[in-house]
Amino acid sequence: MIRRLRRVSPFQVILISAFSALAAFMSLPIIFIVNHAFKPQSELFLFPPRFWVQDPSMRNFEILLLHASNSAVPFTRYLFNSILIVILTLIGVIVVSTMAGYVIAKYRFHFKGLIMSLITLSLMFAPETVSIPRYLIISGLHINDTYFGHILPALASPIAVFMLIGFISQIPNELLEAAKIDGASQFGIFTKMVLPLTIPAIATISIFTFQGVWGDVEPSTLFMQDETMRTLAFYVNSLISGLQNSVSGQNMAAAAGLLMFIPNLIIFLLFQRKVLETMVHSGIK
Repeated sequence: MIRRLRRVSPFQVILISAFSALAAFMSLPIIFIVNHAFKPQSELFLFPPRFWVQDPSMRNFEILLLHASNSAVPFTRYLFNSILIVILTLIGVIVVSTMAGYVIAKYRFHFKGLIMSLITLSLMFAPETVSIPRYLIISGLHINDTYFGHILPALASPIAVFMLIGFISQIPNELLEAAKIDGASQFGIFTKMVLPLTIPAIATISIFTFQGVWGDVEPSTLFMQDETMRTLAFYVNSLISGLQNSVSGQNMAAAAGLLMFIPNLIIFLLFQRKVLETMVHSGIK
């Protein structure tokens, strides 16, 4: 242990100290969100504002749950909708993106270049620019007020397909050819070789998909007229927007903001190593 410490150069010490300080600085918003949610009403409007909570309390969450219990739709219904939609969307995006990425990366067919160009072009469009076409498609398919109406717009994920194409293209063709010679089917090669080798990329797109779907209010706003089919993000967004000018409701807004943030943090912490593996492998040819 002592020998290892002696091998550390002054530059490495400076580098580690600088990145540690940067990590501590970037964690300040997370710490503030957590502290802010537990501040009592008296601390929320102090001037100058306090970063750390002095008298932590669970009262904000109690008021939020009480407010939700008095609404026409139970809080648990919004939560159930969000969890179910996120799970089904994650599965759908992983299946569609991995299959599309495998075919485009490892097969030759007509219009392959055109398809790649369209995928790249679709990365340029902001979500707001496709809201009207999405609404026309959902309405035309008559899947308003259904879970599929939430899931369908998210299945076409250009960034997921683009990332998987680059990742799968690094798998040696000789490895797949050897599997074919051994008698493996195309489905077997895909499930037993391609999918295990692309787990880091799948974990990365899972994080992006979860964050996008968990906080997305567009389907609930545009496609859902039935309140029981809307998500927790829509409820929290409506709650916060209705309390922007309400002094008495800021405690509920603080608690709701933390509830929406915690799942994103947990998912990122669970898959952060896989994300780093994706970044490392993306530079290896």
